[in-house]
Amino acid sequence: MVEKINASDAMIKVLEDWGIHNIYGLPGGSFDSTMNALYNRRGTMNYVQVRHEEVGALAAAGEAKITGKIAATFGSAGPGAVHLLNGLYDAQYDHVPVLALVGQVPTAAMNTNYFQEMNENPMFADVSVYNRTVMTAEQMPHVVDEAIREAYKYSGVAVVTIPKDLGWTEIDDNYVSSAKLYQAPIMPEPDLDRVDEAIEILKNAKHPLIYVGQGAKGAGEDIIAFSEKLHVPILTTALAKGIIPDDYKANMGSAGRVASKPGVEIARAADAILFLGSDFPFQPYFITPDAKYIQVDIDSSKLGRRHHVDVAILADAKKTIEAITERAAAMPETPWYKAALANKQNWVDWMTSFEDDAETPLRVEPVFKQINDMATNDAIFQVDVGNVTINGMRYLQTNQQQRFTTSGWYATMGYALPAAIGAQAEFPDRQVWSISGDGGFAMVMQDILTQVKYHMPIINVVLTNESLGFIEAEQDDTKQPHSGVDLIDADYGAAATALGAEGYTVHTLDELKDAFAKAANRKGPVVIDVKISDLRPIPVEQLVLDPKTQDPAAVAEFVKKYHAESLIPLRQLLEDAGE
Repeated sequence: MVEKINASDAMIKVLEDWGIHNIYGLPGGSFDSTMNALYNRRGTMNYVQVRHEEVGALAAAGEAKITGKIAATFGSAGPGAVHLLNGLYDAQYDHVPVLALVGQVPTAAMNTNYFQEMNENPMFADVSVYNRTVMTAEQMPHVVDEAIREAYKYSGVAVVTIPKDLGWTEIDDNYVSSAKLYQAPIMPEPDLDRVDEAIEILKNAKHPLIYVGQGAKGAGEDIIAFSEKLHVPILTTALAKGIIPDDYKANMGSAGRVASKPGVEIARAADAILFLGSDFPFQPYFITPDAKYIQVDIDSSKLGRRHHVDVAILADAKKTIEAITERAAAMPETPWYKAALANKQNWVDWMTSFEDDAETPLRVEPVFKQINDMATNDAIFQVDVGNVTINGMRYLQTNQQQRFTTSGWYATMGYALPAAIGAQAEFPDRQVWSISGDGGFAMVMQDILTQVKYHMPIINVVLTNESLGFIEAEQDDTKQPHSGVDLIDADYGAAATALGAEGYTVHTLDELKDAFAKAANRKGPVVIDVKISDLRPIPVEQLVLDPKTQDPAAVAEFVKKYHAESLIPLRQLLEDAGE
């Protein structure tokens, strides 16, 4: 005789089959049957109670970005469901698989304007790759199984809405999920004729460049081998930070506002680009229209979407870069390559020159020096949105074992703290950081309570400049008065202590060093609130450094404002290298 099981319990068993270990959310009346299942399955499914459903969805997104596997979150009917949207959009935009379980009123109350009833499917239509309401109890495990398959297939969000009464209904305990049958897609092999066309473009280029996106994960060593053999500088997108170690000599960083000086200058001067596994949206601003362009992607819909393409290769990034490296003849170092390396070193020397600066309010460089010095070899950095993204991209020295994520495409403030919860829940033995500005931190700081409740030893660094600095800079660029960007100060260290964490408030370099020394011995979460200057990060997308090609007075003003006396324009470095 087949044993019986509540449909909600059968559904949670499917999640477990797919390797989902954690689920983030906050209960509501419409979700009672699933909460009962989570209690029954507490030995095999880790429920993490957050204080806001947005945090739960962002925690799931943060977990999925680190693991590459599906993560799960939930919200109850009405307000709980609505609160999920921000985190789900982050997952959808950055192409990671997330499962969202959504509560609904009992079936008998649906379509009667019942308490908290809403038609949830249209609300999730845009954010999801799969969006269904369960109609019978027997369907529950099947629908969730299908949802997970679709989330993996399309690297996106799957939403399953569950009427409350169906979860309580007993069904036969005989559902077998498809988890054991799942296989990662076989990545397409590159067309070797197209590979040879790409090699010909790179060989004839004066200023070749490889631009690496997150589709190249796992290919870091292959990309370095390509760069060493052909002597081509490397750029990475923000989402690809860490694929190539930041301290690798030919890694120029990234182009864009959230970028580096060598990254922007190299991108603008390149005449041939090998674009590997990325859909970077700002290419028209940093890559010249007449540059020769080779694009490699596994999604043909992305080929030619951002720039005209001379050679399109529908193939796996790793397989393609291996083929190019194997088939291409070695190329000698050129003035271009030498100038690129000199540009990178000049940039690094400039950035590190401020690491021991004791002026107050503090610059950000001493803060990131403390982070880098304390970071373990497999540390996870979850970085918020705003000026903190710029600083995280520039100053965090990540390697291939460490991980860096941010809200890349959706760019939602308040990302870091929840994403750190997701990372720590999945990797309790790894060092996890959340790095935020005061604007983003204040949006989600209540969930320091979640870190405290589960004894998560997360190191939360808050860079307080009393401004929405990223937007303040935009208002400066458009010559408008500052409006809505000023933030009042708060003692986030003291607030964290009141919430049960270790809290430190830092004003000076000595206080900074002392706080990090104490944080090294933490038992639970730490919040280090550092009062920093509101000095705008040097706008590398608007460099005014070259008195031979730009107005000398404007150069002098720019250099003085950003203390950029030692930065050398690429034109001069190219001349010095013999071009």
